[in-house]
Amino acid sequence: MEVKIIRSRRRKRTVSARLVKDLLVVSAPMFLHGEQLEKIVSKFKLKFERKRIKDELDKAQSLFDIASNINEKYFGNRLNIASIEYVIDQNSKFGCCDYNKGKIRISHKVGLMPQWVRDYVIIHELAHLLEPNHGKSFWDIVSRYKLAERARGYLMAIRLEKEGE
Repeated sequence: MEVKIIRSRRRKRTVSARLVKDLLVVSAPMFLHGEQLEKIVSKFKLKFERKRIKDELDKAQSLFDIASNINEKYFGNRLNIASIEYVIDQNSKFGCCDYNKGKIRISHKVGLMPQWVRDYVIIHELAHLLEPNHGKSFWDIVSRYKLAERARGYLMAIRLEKEGE
C-alpha cells in the first residue's frame, strides 16, 4: 500500500488517515518525529488492510447464509440468529456470542482459514445460543460436527504458533 504523508502546521495533536483507491493519505502535525509517525502509519496500514479483508470476505459469501444453513443442518432451525458478522477488532478470540441478543462476531482471521474450520467456529458460537457455558451439554452439541476435533486441533496449533512469535 502506497502512503502519502501531508504535514500541516495547523494540525497540533492528531493524525488521521483515509484511503483513496490504493493510496493511504495520512495527515499529521508538522512537529511529529519520523519514528513516531512511522509507528502510527503502520497501525493505519494494518487497520485498512484488515478492513479490506473483511470487505472481501463479506462479498464472497454471507456469513448469515452460512449460519442459516448450519442452523438448519445441525440445530433444526431452532436458533434465533439476530446477526453474525466478521469483525476486524477481535484478535484474541476466534468468535464470540452474545446469547441474550443472538449476536455473533467472528474474527476476520477465521474467514482466511479453511472452510471446515470456519464452520466449526460458527457451530461453536451457535451452540452458545442454547448453552451459554462450556459444560458437557455444550460440547455434546458441538461434537455433532464431524470435523470438530480436527478443527479444534487446527485452532490450538494456530494459538500455539501465535504464542511462540
